[in-house]
Amino acid sequence: MKKDVVILIAEDDIGHFLLAKRRLRNSGVSSEILHFPDGQLVIDFLNNNCIKDNDANYLLLLDIRMPKIDGIEILDYVKKHPDLKDIAVVIVTTSDNPMNVLRCRQLKCDGYIVKPLDDTFIDQIYKVMNKAFSMA
Repeated sequence: MKKDVVILIAEDDIGHFLLAKRRLRNSGVSSEILHFPDGQLVIDFLNNNCIKDNDANYLLLLDIRMPKIDGIEILDYVKKHPDLKDIAVVIVTTSDNPMNVLRCRQLKCDGYIVKPLDDTFIDQIYKVMNKAFSMA
């Protein structure tokens, strides 16, 4: 049986991370939440933890503009990796650039949310979690 969802937030701006975490907690999300301030740390965590722990469910909230490795490269890596491709990835970014949206959709992101994180943020996260993890 699968464990609870572990939420990975890849965000280099600590304020944006804290806001996302607060919104999740205030909506009743009790999942473990981990913070990654740069793209290399995300890749390292995925390779060292997610591949080895097949019983866990992971939701990656991913900013596009990240130091070291940007979010689009991370999304591409996750979705092409045979052991990681089923991780739900939601892009959470300030960029509403149609080219970024299109590229992320082509790479099969599970959602695309443009900051600031308004009241629809939680609704969108729950939709992705329900679809990805068959939560009722």
